[in-house]
Amino acid sequence: LPTDLTGTSLKFELRDGATWHDGQPVTADDVVFTYARVLSPTENVLVHSFFDHWLKDVRKIDDKSVEFVLKAPFPYALQRIQAAKIVPKHVFDGKWADAVSGKVVGSGPYKVTEQAPLSHTSFERFEAYNGPRPAVYRKMLWKSIVDAAPRVAAISGARPEAQIVENIPPANADQLRKAGRTVEFADGGNNLFLLFNTAHPPFDDKLVRQALHYAIDGRKMVDIGLKGAGTPATSFINPRLPSSQPAALTFDYDPSRARDLLAQAGVTGLMVSLSTTNTSLVTDCVKVIKEGWDAVGVETTLDSQDTKALFSKLDAGNDFQVVATTNNPMQFGNDPDLLTRYYYAAQSTLMTKYARFTGAGADALLQLQDRAAAETDADVRKGLTKQLLDMIADQAVIYPVVFTQLGTAWDPRTITGVHAQGYPGIYLNQAKPV
Repeated sequence: LPTDLTGTSLKFELRDGATWHDGQPVTADDVVFTYARVLSPTENVLVHSFFDHWLKDVRKIDDKSVEFVLKAPFPYALQRIQAAKIVPKHVFDGKWADAVSGKVVGSGPYKVTEQAPLSHTSFERFEAYNGPRPAVYRKMLWKSIVDAAPRVAAISGARPEAQIVENIPPANADQLRKAGRTVEFADGGNNLFLLFNTAHPPFDDKLVRQALHYAIDGRKMVDIGLKGAGTPATSFINPRLPSSQPAALTFDYDPSRARDLLAQAGVTGLMVSLSTTNTSLVTDCVKVIKEGWDAVGVETTLDSQDTKALFSKLDAGNDFQVVATTNNPMQFGNDPDLLTRYYYAAQSTLMTKYARFTGAGADALLQLQDRAAAETDADVRKGLTKQLLDMIADQAVIYPVVFTQLGTAWDPRTITGVHAQGYPGIYLNQAKPV
């Protein structure tokens, strides 16, 4: 791997003997093909905004080596490159619809043998894999279980169906431990956040947005809604992560300040319809939001609906006031620039399409974010990142209320080498059967 990240060229060599699961060799053409789609302004790839501000091009040197050409030095390049997964050109060139329909061809230690959306994915050991982490299981079956109760049941009992399960509700941790399971919780990027429609007065006024954050008792939300498995947001990045810094506005619970800010904004008799998703975590947490808003004279109605239904309305451009839901940018990476850029980028659906956040304030935020991302001096970059976190808090357009912990449970009689992590909850890189 390259060690000098102060320049604008990074060169990589592919592993000798790497092959796709269909037996074809992994080549530089596959890398170039993948990043050409990522960088395309018309392909609408989800991770595009994580790359287009710093990566100019990816070029083939020979069949086994490539060069990443940068627009400017980017200190997070090695972490960020991993946000795009290399795919085989010979499989998907002109056939991206196959990927959308579920076709998977990788090059790792396990190959997918069956995939049923929202049901399960089956894997088997890929015998031709020659990388650093060979498969230790002959077969694996990963089940998708949306509801908490059957997910907990799968790891319960004397002869549990599963060896490891993620997303364990804190309320079930003690019962599983008493049954001999190991249960651990880890901090990560998952958060419950508020998203304001800045095109819908009075939410175009940052004083109103700030007021509504000050009116929420984050500690109570952690205790009641999260059963203790989380932390109030004192910054846009989880304060328990190394990359976080406290923001100038930490939004500690202060109903008096909330009333004062509403008065400064000239807002009285405010009635809010809070659109929420209907997962149990959100349902428990938004009760605390309503209680806090009602207490400062903001009459609050909760509009709970299925996640897909809510975002279908947002995608259609429907009007709304405020949304409360959860998300986790760590599915793509964990560097501080990514954790902010996931929500705030010129191409971000959350920022521009949903929040309608544009204008001088938005431009200043994006420019500062780019400055921080391109700064090669670590101390200067940390200072710029602090300014960015302060600015995001001041605007409070999309802002977390609490960060949740992710719980993982496993049966230590059958699997070892596991530990909890913030995302995903199932970590098997060092796992082995007992």
